[in-house]
Amino acid sequence: MGKRKLLGSLLVLLLVSSQAMAQKIVIAHRGASGYLPEHTLEAKAMAYAMGADYIEQDVVMTSDDHLIVLHDITLDRTTDVDEQFPARAREDGRYYAIDFTLEEIRQLNVSEGYEIENGKKVQSYANRFPLGSSVFRIPTFREEIEFIQGLNKSTGNDIGIYPEIKQPEFHREEGKDISTAVVNLLKDYGYTSKQDKVFLQTFSFEELEIIKQQILPAAGIEVNLIQLIGGPGSYPWMFAEDGMDKLAFFADGIGPEKGLVVARTSTPGDLEITSLVQRAHAAGMQVHPYTYRLDPGQVPRYAASFEELLEQHYFQADVDGLFTDFPDKAVQFLRTRN
Repeated sequence: MGKRKLLGSLLVLLLVSSQAMAQKIVIAHRGASGYLPEHTLEAKAMAYAMGADYIEQDVVMTSDDHLIVLHDITLDRTTDVDEQFPARAREDGRYYAIDFTLEEIRQLNVSEGYEIENGKKVQSYANRFPLGSSVFRIPTFREEIEFIQGLNKSTGNDIGIYPEIKQPEFHREEGKDISTAVVNLLKDYGYTSKQDKVFLQTFSFEELEIIKQQILPAAGIEVNLIQLIGGPGSYPWMFAEDGMDKLAFFADGIGPEKGLVVARTSTPGDLEITSLVQRAHAAGMQVHPYTYRLDPGQVPRYAASFEELLEQHYFQADVDGLFTDFPDKAVQFLRTRN
């Protein structure tokens, strides 16, 4: 092969490699939640500054039909609701956001996630932002969209949003059509096509069908839809040989638990990459697995470091993006890798 032809081939390879690299994205899981309490605007600001490509919002609804950004449909894991409204728990002892007005929600103090042990609050991730420090609140979905769009205007960046409709069946049982409310709000803020920087996700395939076939057409918009997948037991047909092809009729991508991409039985030197990414790509879908954490005990044993874990999933398994509590680490990894 002549030098000129060889040089041309190398340039093509470099271009393809650069394009592939550019397609790898970082999704800030509940914001920069490894550093600040999840889903607070402070955590979102930090994730934005760290260079995340997309910032996630979990969305639930209040009793007076406001959309708020909260991971759980309950309030008692990340707020002081039990102290401020002790008589408002349901029979199961939990405090449901849907039982509170927005005005009441705004009174709550937000903290790192915790569990009750021997009557005391014990932080779930001990190395994260300390319980009881500073002041944080639950934002509305509208406030967060305006916050991210405001930062896009002031910085000149174009960071996307990645909302999840939380437990839509629960909301429907409570008389709330949360999916229509979310879609209408997206439309109000200009997210109306698949070219816009938004992915709309849910674990419920039944709800995904409704969104795809009814709610989006009624609103007159299109957005990218993501089917979250927690495990093979939820929808076994998705793991059949033609499962991804069937799913691709409704979804633009999947968000699998990362153990569905690289088997947890993998060992150092013996990485067991499943066929899921390959089958999803063949069906024309993107793959954005979750959740990548570097807290003690959170890096799978087959990876020697968080960076090696990212290398294995981004490039050996070939995922298109991933959800991480530590977006700065993923951003820096991709920049270094490039």
